[in-house]
Amino acid sequence: MSRRHDIDALRAIAFALVILYHVAMVYVADWPFHLKSPHAAEWLQWPMRALNLWRMDLVFLVSGLALGFLGRGSAGALLRSRSWRLLLPLAFGMAVVVPFQPYAQALAGGFVEPGFGAFLQRYFTGGPWPPHAFDGARPGVTWNHLWYLAYLWVYTLLLVLLLPLLQGAAGLRLRQRLLASRGVRLLLLPLLPLMAASVLLWPHFPPTRDLLHDGWLHAVYFTLFLYGWAIGVDGGWWAEVTRLRWRLLAAALAAFCLHLLLRAALGPGLAPRLAADLYVATTLLAVLGWAHHKLNRPWRWLPWANESVYPWYVLHQTLIIVLLFWLAPLRLGPVVEPVLLVAGTVAGCWALTAVIRRVRWLRPLFGLKPPAPPRCPSPASPAHPAARSA
Repeated sequence: MSRRHDIDALRAIAFALVILYHVAMVYVADWPFHLKSPHAAEWLQWPMRALNLWRMDLVFLVSGLALGFLGRGSAGALLRSRSWRLLLPLAFGMAVVVPFQPYAQALAGGFVEPGFGAFLQRYFTGGPWPPHAFDGARPGVTWNHLWYLAYLWVYTLLLVLLLPLLQGAAGLRLRQRLLASRGVRLLLLPLLPLMAASVLLWPHFPPTRDLLHDGWLHAVYFTLFLYGWAIGVDGGWWAEVTRLRWRLLAAALAAFCLHLLLRAALGPGLAPRLAADLYVATTLLAVLGWAHHKLNRPWRWLPWANESVYPWYVLHQTLIIVLLFWLAPLRLGPVVEPVLLVAGTVAGCWALTAVIRRVRWLRPLFGLKPPAPPRCPSPASPAHPAARSA
């Protein structure tokens, strides 16, 4: 099976969107975030809403795709590998990378006194903290943006447990019907479960990212994760989604306009939520179709991006908070400050990842496999003495 470069590229792009979204959260007016800039902008709410409705849906869909791309090997080996690459970075990130975020948030809210060392002593013993001191103050510690790693591990575990059923006769028939879907059925198969989750769960389970009380988001994210795993790299399905890419793009734009109109007329109720589901489904399929059409080629940046995704993801939000913590007192204005924040976040992720990739013991802490051993030059290689002298 040839390498699917569009899936690799989509994975990198999906996480890049997450990073840009978190930078913008600092500046979007009236949306809560761990630390906010005084230079808030109301106009940011429109592009942020357009992105927020599907950004993490795309991440989980691509995560399922990537898992399906690995093949159908041993379930036990798959779970061991994913546990090592998800739970270790989660534990390390919560202990080392994340703690400055709740410190900055609690300090900005007036819940703690200045002094990061004193905060850490209290943080690692579980508090107690005043209510709302920071996200996660109630249990005493937080994983903040690293919640994705915990959710993805749980979904991987569920997939492993379901593999005997999915790879049985009934599961294979269901998957074949999914892959054979064409035209409007291609849209209905992911859309209907999303709408069912909105009708049954959305009114009762607001998003929490605390794993145990996130029923609606679990239904959405696991559905898309499983959907990505199921569609895999089937040539017929991908040819159809590519053929429909223009129609899907037009449908996505129309669905977003419908969502905004219903939200303006009715407020944040079920009807706008169902329109949002239509927008999410059409957008995700359009993204897949356009990515397969434009990105399925061996881009020179892909090997670097594939290995840099996890370190950038683990590091980026803490770098955002640290940089804003330093920049905000300088009062640099609504142009210079965000430019420096974006540039500093990118430069920090780039520099730290360059170190992480080269230090063997750091690699697993950020979800990276051990470095490949250097390959010995073959007799036909130009590096071989006989070849050089020929």
